[in-house]
Amino acid sequence: MKTNRYLAPAPARSSIRLRRILLIDDTPEIADLLTFALRDLGYTVFAVGFTDSVNDLILEQKADALVLDFSSFDMSESLFDTVRGNPNHAELPVVIISDVPEKADASLRSRDARQVFLIPKPFTGAQVARALDELLR
Repeated sequence: MKTNRYLAPAPARSSIRLRRILLIDDTPEIADLLTFALRDLGYTVFAVGFTDSVNDLILEQKADALVLDFSSFDMSESLFDTVRGNPNHAELPVVIISDVPEKADASLRSRDARQVFLIPKPFTGAQVARALDELLR
């Protein structure tokens, strides 16, 4: 299945500092594997389970990007809307991993979503890293 992208030009970022990623995943084992894979590829990762305080965590962790992976796309959609509803995070790069990519694609298109990369399940850490690299360049 093809990966869907919703990209707008990202502001230039310094390459001196490691990229800080906030990973929100409802499966601890997957979060651990993805955290390890992304750290191995040079990212600084802060992983949590579902949270309503996503905007606070973005600020606290100084996140450069957000990765959402939930067994239910509705949970990713809800957090995406929460993040985009905050003017400070309206252009934050977001990677959404989904087992219903057609539904996710339609949802993101209806929102005219920008700075989003959709990855269908199953996925690899390398796919997520490539999506982050593209969004953060």
